[in-house]
Amino acid sequence: MSRIAVFPGSFDPLTIGHEDIARRALELFDELIIGIGSNSDKSYLHAAEERKSMIENVFADEKRIRVLIYNGLTINFCKHVGAQYILRGLRTSADFEFERGIAQMNKALAEDIDTIFMMSRPMYSHIASSIVRDIHKNKGDVSKFLPKGITL
Repeated sequence: MSRIAVFPGSFDPLTIGHEDIARRALELFDELIIGIGSNSDKSYLHAAEERKSMIENVFADEKRIRVLIYNGLTINFCKHVGAQYILRGLRTSADFEFERGIAQMNKALAEDIDTIFMMSRPMYSHIASSIVRDIHKNKGDVSKFLPKGITL
């Protein structure tokens, strides 16, 4: 059986931290699905299809990464694509506390799907999509926080 993981998020934008987590995760999984989810509480810089296209360009060199758009619960998306794992990147202890509750709820919804936490590398731990969006909105240069192929 292939080890399939879903790396869910809005990825608005995908950062170099996200890219690093995804590439490192390939050492653990046979396939990684970057799942672009929808959060009704967020307003996005790019439509989901645009984000999908940009992310596919970033990972064009890696055939074990697929990018899909989904709506609804991440756990249901995992079941739909046959994933046994959810991958979450952690930058801080606050991220852990937030993600732990979601992981426990997901486990209660689907015993056969595990959440795997991967720590960001220290050089990327300060990079958050929300901060990158704010810098961009205020006319700052965000290029050093984004992989090649991601534009705002």
